[in-house]
Amino acid sequence: MTDALSKLLSERDWLMADGATGTTLFNMGLQSGDAPELWNEQHPDRIRALYQGPVDAGSDLFLTNSFGGNAARLKLHDAQKRVRVLNRIAAEIGREVADRAARKVIVAGSMGPTGEIMEPMGSLTFENAVEIFHEQAEGLKEGGVDILWVETISDPAEYRAAGKAAQLAGMPWCGTMSFDTSGRTMMGVTSSDMVALVDRLEHKPIAFGANCGVGASDLLRTILGFVAQGSERPLIAKGNAGIPRYEHGHIHYDGTPELMAEYAVLARDAGARIIGGCCGTTPEHLSRMHAALVEHPPGARPTLEQISEKLGGFSSASDGTDGNAPRSRARTGRRRRG
Repeated sequence: MTDALSKLLSERDWLMADGATGTTLFNMGLQSGDAPELWNEQHPDRIRALYQGPVDAGSDLFLTNSFGGNAARLKLHDAQKRVRVLNRIAAEIGREVADRAARKVIVAGSMGPTGEIMEPMGSLTFENAVEIFHEQAEGLKEGGVDILWVETISDPAEYRAAGKAAQLAGMPWCGTMSFDTSGRTMMGVTSSDMVALVDRLEHKPIAFGANCGVGASDLLRTILGFVAQGSERPLIAKGNAGIPRYEHGHIHYDGTPELMAEYAVLARDAGARIIGGCCGTTPEHLSRMHAALVEHPPGARPTLEQISEKLGGFSSASDGTDGNAPRSRARTGRRRRG
């Protein structure tokens, strides 16, 4: 059987994904330090609204509220024994919203990093990582997601573990990594490294790409890096809505809907088949992105100069593939998507 996402990709030149989960939930009243996944049970109406926003804006797929829904992350909130149920509820609400839509909408089960550091730098073994991701994958599968969506990964071993977990769950999956300073993930992976990583996997993702990072310009440079490696697998671009600014006690992203509309068209022309936003991307941004993708016919692949001219300059002179960038650094903190 062909999975729902592959079927839709076979029918369409591009698909639009969703925007920021965290930004939207904070606007709904989520407090810093709270576990968004607990809202699946406590505030299902708000999670329903979270999903409905992208659908109304024209998105063809949205991610479930389960980014930090693995045992390692939920342990911080004494909820590590509730992984399966919280993920199942996140997926069930998503299934309800998608099935009400007048068109086909894909429900993608979000799976973020464990927040732990893998061996040999840390104590998390590959086997334990697979077990952690597999438990979450089974909960999302029970709730009815169409596909698993692994995102914001930095460590290639963790990416492989998530792919193995998807295989054990018998689920198709997509997987993105987050490329930071100088075009590398925090564990030193470049765009060319990721293409090689995906090619070696036994259970390959339906699509792969980049999300989050330091800005839309850098993310599109990474997309061009994937394309340069000749991969024919569909590419995903989910860039942040500009650069974060701390104002009046809150983080705001300075990317306007107009800028994100430019980004969406550039992402498609750069080679991305699935285009969405990450941190700071609201339904208003998504609406403008969708309109731009519909209204502007496909164009030539943009140059780095054209990208920087329209979206702003890059954070570094190197994208990491020329060997002139810092290598890896130990991961600190616990990044949250959007």
